[in-house]
Amino acid sequence: MLYALLHDRADLRLFGYISFRMAMAALTAFLLALWWGKHVIVWLTKNRVREDVSKAPHEELVKLAQKAGKGQTPTMGGSFLVAALLVSVVLWARLDNLEVVLAILLVSGMAAVGFVDDYRKLVIPGCKGLSSRAKMLGLSAVALSVLLILCWYAKTTARASLLDLYAPFLKGPALALSTWGVLGLVVFVAFEWFVIAGAANAVNIVDGMDGLAAGCTVITAAALLVLCYVTGRADWTAYLGLPHVPQAAEMAVVGAALIGAALGFLWYNAYPAQIFMGDSGSLPLGGALAWLALVSKQELVLPLAGCVFVLDLGTSFLQTFWYKRTKRRLFTMAPIHHGLQRYGGVFVAREQGWHEVKVVVRFWIVAACGATASLALLKLR
Repeated sequence: MLYALLHDRADLRLFGYISFRMAMAALTAFLLALWWGKHVIVWLTKNRVREDVSKAPHEELVKLAQKAGKGQTPTMGGSFLVAALLVSVVLWARLDNLEVVLAILLVSGMAAVGFVDDYRKLVIPGCKGLSSRAKMLGLSAVALSVLLILCWYAKTTARASLLDLYAPFLKGPALALSTWGVLGLVVFVAFEWFVIAGAANAVNIVDGMDGLAAGCTVITAAALLVLCYVTGRADWTAYLGLPHVPQAAEMAVVGAALIGAALGFLWYNAYPAQIFMGDSGSLPLGGALAWLALVSKQELVLPLAGCVFVLDLGTSFLQTFWYKRTKRRLFTMAPIHHGLQRYGGVFVAREQGWHEVKVVVRFWIVAACGATASLALLKLR
């Protein structure tokens, strides 16, 4: 309504430009996160909604957290982060774009799963939250619902190419799943479920140090924002040999809102953290990153753009896999950021570990390198 009023009465077309709405979405989400974060921290502190560091998976991590006084830090900061993100998206993105609406549903659903997990940890004595199976079931229900709606939309609007998969080095689709019939739909849904669930769990694992998950999210989202904007431009995609997805450009507004909300949260989460994110923030952040990659048809580029998330998730998986079979640790500690903090090495313990701030900043640097490399792939086609 505001856009129509300004356009018709004042001939002001500023609100029609995606670049302007991207900037405003980022600023709106940032300011809302700053505003709400201040009040949420006070309320959580007053009601003693604190992180129970005794539930950390390693005894060494419990000692480190207790030494740093993190047992007094409130948690569930993801609540105001996600709220700022969603409000900004509703204000500045076009809601006649199905990809945007599905992004809202995906983030909201995963935030709900994370909230239940955090709530159980805080309310039920001795409870470690939802079981791994229950959490995965909740995430899968949300992800599959959104993916099935996307498949229905692709088929009913004759945009079956939305279901194709593209490789970073090929101009055409690597797998033209749209021509496979029912099998193509099954493969697409299964693969994208893996991407979304994997990204959500990866961000959840990275959320173990002050500012680490939020900072890496900002960097990865910036790269995916560019990919969405480029994919939505017919002239740029024709020149670069990329798949053209007209609706993807609008997702750049969602990416900008994600960056702004994460920066607003990082204001309070930077070392020493005034609040922790919790699953109510890490799960929807991962889902949002995966959705940006999915809409821009850059799912196979996501591991490079979010290399820190892949590194932490990979080391955790390999550590568990190796220990179950050999009863020995493959790495000093998993996820690897805690191994560097505690032992100062990946495979061999050093005399002294890295300070938490050093680990976080160096992982930000690695994330920036991966994001830059993912953008360089645009030209390799």
